Formats: sequence, structure tokens, C-alpha cells
Amino acid sequence: MQIKRDIYLNRLIARRHNHRIKIVSGVRRGGKTYLLFTLFSEWLIDNGVPPHKIIKINLEDRRNKQLRDPDNLLNYIDSRIQGDEMHYVMIDEIQHVAEFEDVLNSYLQMPNVDVYVTGSNSRFLSRDVITTFRGRGDEVRVWPLKFSEFCCAFNRSNSENLMDYLHFGGLPETIGMTTSEEKVVFLKNIFEETYLRDIKERYSINNEDAMEMLFDIISSSVGSLTNPRKLANAFHSLKGSDLSEVTIKRYLDIICESFLLEKAARYDVKGKKYIDTPHKYYFVDAGLRNARLNFRQPDYSHVMENLIFNELRVRGFNVDVGVVPVVVRNIEGRQIRKQYEIDFVCNLGSKRYYIQSAWRMESEAKIEQEENSLRNVDDSFKKIVVLGEPTPIYCNDAGITTMGIYDFLLNENSLEL
Repeated sequence: MQIKRDIYLNRLIARRHNHRIKIVSGVRRGGKTYLLFTLFSEWLIDNGVPPHKIIKINLEDRRNKQLRDPDNLLNYIDSRIQGDEMHYVMIDEIQHVAEFEDVLNSYLQMPNVDVYVTGSNSRFLSRDVITTFRGRGDEVRVWPLKFSEFCCAFNRSNSENLMDYLHFGGLPETIGMTTSEEKVVFLKNIFEETYLRDIKERYSINNEDAMEMLFDIISSSVGSLTNPRKLANAFHSLKGSDLSEVTIKRYLDIICESFLLEKAARYDVKGKKYIDTPHKYYFVDAGLRNARLNFRQPDYSHVMENLIFNELRVRGFNVDVGVVPVVVRNIEGRQIRKQYEIDFVCNLGSKRYYIQSAWRMESEAKIEQEENSLRNVDDSFKKIVVLGEPTPIYCNDAGITTMGIYDFLLNENSLEL
């Protein structure tokens, strides 16, 4: 079964022939190769490109080991380019090639070559590499399957799909697995043997226990505000460790650079400025987060929040955590300053949305709690509460729209409903 990934396919199509190197990035096993070698390649053929004009090179294949040498790779590509027609060069896991920047830049001035590469690690997207490209690279970031893509693989109810997705996430390889046990083993192994090992080896992590403990803390508190100082205190109280704030910040940056986590900064909605600390961290995939915790801590409320964050990022939004400062009177009648939090402030061009994630709103008190921050935003951008259960879409007298998680996730235009 072929799962469509139209949002990324369309981004590649839009970038054809733009005289830049198309960089398909993202977490390992997230579907980059399938997108490039299957979906995009088939689209090119369907639109008249002869198959021999599509040059595919998988650098993770042992049979292509000699092409990890930059000169061998250059010579091989040159040998495949014949005539003036457009050729499409697709290289998987380009980071295996030393001096790959020089190889890729060699084709930028050739009018009949369009280059696409994938890369999974932070070296590929480090500041040094981006500086080398100097605007000549065009990144297409790929996430694991989002919920609507995930649902296309199954003939079952939305609620069954959501429970499966919240537990095991959307790494494409899990789709063909028929038992929970198989998925658990796969996710735990790939976390330990691929992601964690990659990080330790790539960055020469000496304090491996500290790195693993940091993963545990972040996994347990996904979607909670934190900072290096708070985490250093947690290390001290839990393990008696004196791990410094500087080291913790470095570890967090490494994990984000490796595409496993994303950081959401805090934004003062009324003051229109960013707040340095604390931040929130979200996993690129719920299944990986749960695997790190041995599937002991489902915590649907925070995992759904993580799911919504990823959906917004896939749609192209920049996502921050909103802070709404207000002045209220306490029970003695004195004025005090208070801060309300908005889960997500989402920006894309001139568009902005304020979004709250709520697993359930069973009482008036809970409704008031979720809506307070939105009611205190004094601009005209749309304000939305997403519930973790089916509910009719409605807008209240304060202009706040409430919708269920399925309407939000399964409709690409859900923010306009």
C-alpha cells in the first residue's frame, strides 16, 4: 500500500529547477527516502521525465560504499549525465560523503541538473554547512506520518486510529506491524540502537548516563516549561549529580539538532516580545517518546498537545508558547499581576492563530481555565480550543471556536472552520 505524502511532494514539486540544492531533512526512518525515491520519482515519470534521467544513489547501501568518496561520487554522476535534457540527481543520506558540499555545489551552475539530497543528522544541517551553501540550499523538513496520513493505512474508526497513534506514533515502519509487542520492540530498539547511539558517537558524549537521564526527564515532562537550571536541579535531587547548566543546554541543543525534539519559545502576546526562558520541548514522534518511558506513562493530555504541535509544524507554522500578562484583584481586593498561558501561538506569513489543547472539558471550571488566556488576548486573530474527543464545531460569544481533535487533524483547512 502506498501512503500519500502530498504536503511534502507538493513542496518538492514547487522547488523544481530553482537552481538550489533541495535538502530533504528529518529524523531517521521518517520517510525521506520513500518521499524522494518513490513518490517524487513516480511523479516525475508520470509528468514525462524519462526514467534514465533520474539518477538515484542510496549511500546507506553497502554496494555503493565507493560512492562515499567525493571524487568517485562526482565522477559517477557525471557519467550518468548525457545530453541537454534535465537530469534529476537524488542522493540518499549525503552526510556519508566527506566534503559533500563541494560535490553538490559543483552542479549548481549546470542548467540541466536538478539536485535533491536527504540527510538525517545535525552535521548535515549545522551552521557550518548552511554557511557553506550560503543560500544555495533549500530545505524540506519531513516528519513521521501525521495523523491523516496514518489513517489512510487502516480501515477502522478514528478513535481506534487515535489510540494507536498516541501510543505508537507515526514512524512508517510501524504501519505494517500487526501486534503491539512488535511495535514496542521496534520503537525501543530504534531509539536505543539508532537515535541514541548516533548522538553519542557523533558528539563524543562522555557522560552517557546523563544524556539518557535527560531524555527520561524530558520524556516524562513533555509539553512542560523547563530550562537548564531547572533540569540541573532535577539532576542534583534525583542523582546527586552536579551536571552544569551549560552541559545540559548543550545536550538539549544536540537532541534538537538530531531532529528528535523541537523547542517552543515563550512569547509575550501583549508585549510582543520573546521571553528568554523557560521553554517547552516536544518529541518529533509520540511513539519515540513513549518508547523512552517503556510505555509506562501514556499521559494522553500532554501527548495530544505534542501531536497538535507536530501537526502545526508539518503545516508550516512557526509555533510559540503564548504568555498573556493580566492585572487581577486577589481576594483582599488588591491588584496583582498574573500570567495566563496559551499552548500555541501559530504564525505563517500574515496569519496567526491562538490554540489551546484540552483532553477533556467536563466542567464550567475547566472551560473557564482553558478559555481565560484566550479571552484576555485583545487582538482579532482566531482563537481555538481543540478537544481530545468528538464535538460539534461551535463559536461562543467571546469568539472562541471549539472543535474536536478529529476535525482539527483530518481537515487541512481546520483552522479556517
